[in-house]
Amino acid sequence: MAFTQIDVERCRQDFPALKRTQNGVPLAFLDGPAGSQVPLTVIEATSSYYRTCNANSHGAFVTSQESDALVRSARETVAAFLGSPSWREISFGANMTTLAFALCRALAREMKPGDEVVITELDHEANRAPWLGLRERGVVVKEVALLPDGRLDEGELRAKIGEKTRLVAIGYASNALGTVNDVPLARQLSKAVGAWLLVDAVHYAPHFPLDAADLDADFLLCSAYKFYGPHVGILYTRPGLLDRLRTDKLRTQDDASPYRIETGTLNHAAIAGVKAAIEYIASRGDGVTLRERLVSAMTGIARHEHGLAAFYWNNVSQVPGVTAWGQNFASPRRAPTVSITIDGVRPSEAAELLGKLGVLVWDGDFYAARAIEVLGLADGGGVLRTGVSVYNTMGEIERLLAGVADLARR
Repeated sequence: MAFTQIDVERCRQDFPALKRTQNGVPLAFLDGPAGSQVPLTVIEATSSYYRTCNANSHGAFVTSQESDALVRSARETVAAFLGSPSWREISFGANMTTLAFALCRALAREMKPGDEVVITELDHEANRAPWLGLRERGVVVKEVALLPDGRLDEGELRAKIGEKTRLVAIGYASNALGTVNDVPLARQLSKAVGAWLLVDAVHYAPHFPLDAADLDADFLLCSAYKFYGPHVGILYTRPGLLDRLRTDKLRTQDDASPYRIETGTLNHAAIAGVKAAIEYIASRGDGVTLRERLVSAMTGIARHEHGLAAFYWNNVSQVPGVTAWGQNFASPRRAPTVSITIDGVRPSEAAELLGKLGVLVWDGDFYAARAIEVLGLADGGGVLRTGVSVYNTMGEIERLLAGVADLARR
């Protein structure tokens, strides 16, 4: 399969929001980790659903049947994106956090006091709070420490996964520092003791090809609004596993996977947008099958984003008064997310001033609150975070660098 070179300028024509200006200057959307912009095809797919077949599921009439077919097709498309063997492993929800809490309630019914769960200090709160809540049931929750360089302590990961471990919940990539964790090691260690492995891939899925089956995850969660789609949460479950869990569900809900964790009527219009978003990604790749095109496209996206993020990291690290947090970009296994602090400038002030220049970046902890606390940055307002997406350009990175340099000279 050939490597796809992403044509960024062509991509940019597909995103209506990129045409926005502020005081005559184009907006530079470097806020992708909090949610990407969406291409026109996604907008049209969502609106088309409302225009043509807005209906509830399982009806005997044409628009309901079309809605059911759409959701089934969307599951198949998501399965290709995640590397799932079947659409039956793909469940939808309001967002990743809602699905994580629903899954937690189901897994809690399989645990007893004294059982252990392993989480990390690096993770987003959506992959911490549900499991920390299990302490109320007598479950022991252990945390793997975050090292000052932005990596998890591998020694602690090995030491804290033991015979009493029932679940290991780990993020694939950090939304605050860009660290890509050693999930294969977590799988090896959890499997050796018969524990489930849950992977939060929300920040990984927009930037790298995913293969849930090869990863051998029991559960994998992500959010479509991070990869050019609407706000929809996605759960992949190992074949057959969801059918064995006691989920919160109405007696009228289908008992089988993937439905048994889905509560209420799904957001069909948004799911139409999810399907369109993945098809858009595939349109940027080469290959015969949808899966091949997706892997090709995501490989090209990863290289494009890595190049821009590495350029920013290498240059911003040299600005006097600026500290760049986390790992450098020597390895391609690094999410294109860079967080910095500027001496004497609070991140919120920096984000506001850059925003006035049309450069959109985030400040704070981004719900990775424990990581920011461990690094000693919480009292100072967290960090200033830049995220690179497929539509970002070198010119936008240079505008950001100029703005940061000006702030550092204040």
